[in-house]
Amino acid sequence: MPKAIWNGVVVAESDNCERVEGNYYFPAEALKSEYFKSSDTHTTCSWKGVASYYTLEVNGQQNPDAAWYYPEPKAAAQNIKGYVAFWRGVAVENT
Repeated sequence: MPKAIWNGVVVAESDNCERVEGNYYFPAEALKSEYFKSSDTHTTCSWKGVASYYTLEVNGQQNPDAAWYYPEPKAAAQNIKGYVAFWRGVAVENT
């Protein structure tokens, strides 16, 4: 089961992930919400749409914009609507 781990803590895990461009996208219900803080950052992907971000906060440390999601993805990316992916040092392990 894929797990997202940062700062020694599992912040998300699910056996219902989507894989896109080598990234695991976790369903929103798989997130341990106490570690996620909304960010004002947004970026645009030409085929997925506008991404929003979360900052992770674990054991008093922050990892800004370490998780992203597409609230309203374009048609080609509808399979990741409601899903969240990680980067910036967040390890995703598939055990």
